[in-house]
Amino acid sequence: MARLLLVITRWCRVLALGAVLAGCAEIEEEKPWIHVDRPQMLFTDTTLMDSYDKGVLSWKLKTAYLERWADKDEVLVRPVLVDIYDSLGERSAFLRADSGRLDMKFTYVYAYGHVYALTPKGASVRADSLLWNKKDNLVKTDSYVRVVSEDGDVLQGKGFESDAKMDHWKILSNITGIFQDAANRIKEEDKAKAEEIEKRDSAAAVSQPATPQQLTLPQAAPQPAAPPPVPKHTIRHRANAEERK
Repeated sequence: MARLLLVITRWCRVLALGAVLAGCAEIEEEKPWIHVDRPQMLFTDTTLMDSYDKGVLSWKLKTAYLERWADKDEVLVRPVLVDIYDSLGERSAFLRADSGRLDMKFTYVYAYGHVYALTPKGASVRADSLLWNKKDNLVKTDSYVRVVSEDGDVLQGKGFESDAKMDHWKILSNITGIFQDAANRIKEEDKAKAEEIEKRDSAAAVSQPATPQQLTLPQAAPQPAAPPPVPKHTIRHRANAEERK
């Protein structure tokens, strides 16, 4: 009997403890709901976007992460891998960057973070950022750039401008450079220029033969006229006059 009372007592204690814990759980306040903004569009796999100019493929963008927010007409991508194509559809240049921004209408592409580009002629461009604008179809930046030409020359400066195909480019200000084998290259350019001028002059001489020149000898100075001869009868008259004296 005593054992039965001990068991019942233990069970009562357990039930009482459970009731207390349940009451405490009911008293705890609910945590407020936290709103977390999420992008309207999110791609975390390889994504390709193409841009066409009058029906011809102009450039192709490839990225591994893309997001777009509902209140913005802007797309964020990382990294930026852009291939630029010529009029024949062949890849002629490319651009790489850590991140980028563009709008859904492809009116601009802004690449930033370790930007690296290669031109069709083989020159490489490094900058903090590059901006392509469809309005003027130019690639620009106000940051410092470093360009290694196809001949190995290293040019640095502030500001950069190029056409969309990266065929023609220029550094805008504060330009410094290191030119590889400059003296020999200047001699070769001068020699080539001299040969070009010589060939051009030779071709002009062949096409227009020289006409014979008529030489004019200088005329001798006129001799003074001899005095007129004295008539004989005058000499006689003078002789007679002297005899008379």
